[in-house]
Amino acid sequence: MANLTPEAIHKYVGTPVQVPVLGTVIVPPPEKVAFYAGIGVLAALGLVEWPIALIITVGHVLADQQHFRLARGVGEALEAV
Repeated sequence: MANLTPEAIHKYVGTPVQVPVLGTVIVPPPEKVAFYAGIGVLAALGLVEWPIALIITVGHVLADQQHFRLARGVGEALEAV
C-alpha cells in the first residue's frame, strides 16, 4: 500500500494489544474511544435511549469500516498505476 506507515494505520484502525484470555484485540484511536464513551455517558444519564445509542454506535463502526475499505482500495489502485 502506498505510504501506509504503522502510525497511519494505527491512526485509522487502532492499535493491536495482546490480552491474555482474548488474544489480540484492536484498541480504537483515542478520538473514537472518546466518541463511544460519550455515547455511553449520554445513554447512562438517560439523555439518549439505549437502543438509539446502540444504533448510533453500530452505524459509526460500520461507517469507519467502509471508509477504511475505500481508502485501501484507492491506495491499491494508485499502486497499480
